[in-house]
Amino acid sequence: MTSHATEFGLALIGLVAGVCGGMLGIGGSIVMVPAMTELLGAQQHLYQAAALMVNFFVAAPAVVQHVRANAIKPDLLKRLVPVAALSAVLGVLCSELALFRGDRAIYLTALFGLFLLYVATRELRNLRRAPTADGDEVSTCSWRAALLVGMPTGFVSGLLGVGGGVVAVPLLRRVLRLSVRSAIAHSAASIVALSVVGTVVKHVALARNHPEYALIDPARLAMFLIPTAIIGASIGGRLTHTLPVRTVRGAFAVLLVVAGMRMVSRSF
Repeated sequence: MTSHATEFGLALIGLVAGVCGGMLGIGGSIVMVPAMTELLGAQQHLYQAAALMVNFFVAAPAVVQHVRANAIKPDLLKRLVPVAALSAVLGVLCSELALFRGDRAIYLTALFGLFLLYVATRELRNLRRAPTADGDEVSTCSWRAALLVGMPTGFVSGLLGVGGGVVAVPLLRRVLRLSVRSAIAHSAASIVALSVVGTVVKHVALARNHPEYALIDPARLAMFLIPTAIIGASIGGRLTHTLPVRTVRGAFAVLLVVAGMRMVSRSF
């Protein structure tokens, strides 16, 4: 593949990831990582480092749209974000265990693919159920709720290099009784913080544990992903408040099934 074709492919990946991320309250990594694997081959740690960088630029424009729609309550984030950030550090450290380094990084690719299939299965199952009415939304986040939502969100974000929104949104719905759109908005706000923390820790890990990569390599990928991701995220953030949620999530689930099966098959 020529360099121009690669650059165009990365730009297109950034756009699609941005739209999906902004619309669904996720960072976009679950689009970017499998797409880069298809485009450039398996380099899981490199892609996770690049995707964590891009997640900030996917989530931030979406947060602006959510703030304009008065969908974010700062009091909900005061305890949730610190817990999730600390858990993200733990997740990154676990991704750097000997089990997932060198030739064994393929196990992390397989784990990522299985995670995509799990999320897709959950989405499709939820679409078959009758919509549940939203309860009274909680306006503040207790430490118990912060642990229940923030720990799994942050850990998955750090371990797999994802934004964590696919974990955060259903937990915010269940634990804090947020509406779908409100959960998406608060998930996006959390991802802004998680992406910064995850990027710093993952880059330190790359420098210490992965001599096959230069520290600048993730940024080289990100520079082609970020501009179109910003455009896509701004579009997606607006679509959250206009498009039917069930239609969007159904299409997204199908995308995850295809991407998850491809990543798992690559691992074998």
